[in-house]
Amino acid sequence: MKDYLQEALATFNGGMWYGWKKFDDNGNKIPNDQRMCYECIEIIKDGATMPSKAEVNAKIEELKQADADMTTKKASGKQKLLDLGLTEEEVKALIGV
Repeated sequence: MKDYLQEALATFNGGMWYGWKKFDDNGNKIPNDQRMCYECIEIIKDGATMPSKAEVNAKIEELKQADADMTTKKASGKQKLLDLGLTEEEVKALIGV
């Protein structure tokens, strides 16, 4: 499954500016499966600023919509090729769908 959080974070501050906290504010170890969330982001690049949760969530939704649009366009393109008379095998050979 695609990691939209990390993909979204990479769009801010010019790339790899963040890491994941290993300990919470009380010094308790954060389990690995719970670290990759907005609340556990830590800035590791000088000069980077923390985007707001709303900005990150908006970017995630933008990325998800772009993927959905691509899926729709791919299906539409496939159908148009089939409508032109290409076989399923020919379409698959051309576009991999």
